[in-house]
Amino acid sequence: MYNIFEDEDDIFMGSPKSKFLDIIFNAHRGLADAELERIMERMAVLELMMDMEDADALEKKIAQYAFENLDEVQTKVKSLYIESMGNIVTQSE
Repeated sequence: MYNIFEDEDDIFMGSPKSKFLDIIFNAHRGLADAELERIMERMAVLELMMDMEDADALEKKIAQYAFENLDEVQTKVKSLYIESMGNIVTQSE
């Protein structure tokens, strides 16, 4: 089945991850810094919220969920790359 996220031969030539990295490394430094800071702050909040549980049990839950929902996780990762690219590109105009 055709997958929009995996079309390496499209006009944009690359996956969401590769395009995200292109944009991060070529965008204005301040915009790239701000987006990476936003990502890290969000991750910090999520990790702090999860710290309320036993760390080992949580890591096992995460690994199990990722394994059992691999396609959904990969799709979400790609969507997050696209969202971050959009954040940077729209601010640089």
